[in-house]
Amino acid sequence: MLLRQLEYLVALAREHHFARAAAACYVSQPSLSAAIRRLERELNVPIVRRGRRYEGLTPEGEVVLAWAHRMLAEQDALRQELSALRGGLTGTLRLGVVPTALPVASLLTTPFCDRHPHAGVALESLSSSDIGHGLAEFELDAAMTYLDDDTLRQVRRFPLYEERYVLLTPVDGPLGTCETARWSQAAALPLCLLSPRMRNRRIIDECFAADEATATPAIESDSVAGLYAHLPGGRWSSVISHAWLHMFGVPEGMRVVPLEGPAHGPRVGLVVLRSEPQSVLAEALLKVARDAGLRDALDELLRTYLLG
Repeated sequence: MLLRQLEYLVALAREHHFARAAAACYVSQPSLSAAIRRLERELNVPIVRRGRRYEGLTPEGEVVLAWAHRMLAEQDALRQELSALRGGLTGTLRLGVVPTALPVASLLTTPFCDRHPHAGVALESLSSSDIGHGLAEFELDAAMTYLDDDTLRQVRRFPLYEERYVLLTPVDGPLGTCETARWSQAAALPLCLLSPRMRNRRIIDECFAADEATATPAIESDSVAGLYAHLPGGRWSSVISHAWLHMFGVPEGMRVVPLEGPAHGPRVGLVVLRSEPQSVLAEALLKVARDAGLRDALDELLRTYLLG
């Protein structure tokens, strides 16, 4: 059994199409099909359900696919460990990040690249469910996500910071001169918020409900950048995580107003798969995270904006 055959199988399961899988592996479709047939003969089980087109994997094929992910991940881990012994990490760290943590991802990826100049980072914005799938299928080395996500299985968690929610509002608006504001007061403003599909928005809606209020935003965005794009001009207000201030700051003509309520929101952190052998790249990222001090840096940033 060749590892290349397992790579073809993983590509086929991912693409759900023989031609696309072959293109992803830079081989012809007949070569990919023949390699998978050889794998079936060597293992003496049917792996692919075939018709006029790809119809999925057999139950035996699903078992082979799970082993293929594991064996290819171990191959990557071997290469990473050997490269470290030769004098430095190489390869690409595959990092999944929930969209609301993207503004602070550079606080980890930049020092990681500084410490390991021969390694790279492939950063991907993913939903929490996609992160769980990517880790389970060994498609990610690590992820930045909400640590209280119950769908994550067999992972190690490393806390980075707790989200703190503040109101961004025009200085000449109804709450622009307030020292603090209630969630119910913020709900009455013309709001721009993230879409309800996003975990951050659902958490914020719970905070509004705790103050017996419901937010009805006029603008909803599926990205932090899209939300911030609407704030200049003095028309809209928004409830944001303090972590976003690192990348986007406070638009001109607006100010940060603390919201009365919980001092801390949910924890955001790194998760890596609990498996052996461990990804050398993931372990290297965890070491960087321990030295980065994200929580203190973001809290200090928030204090700076509040005093300003």
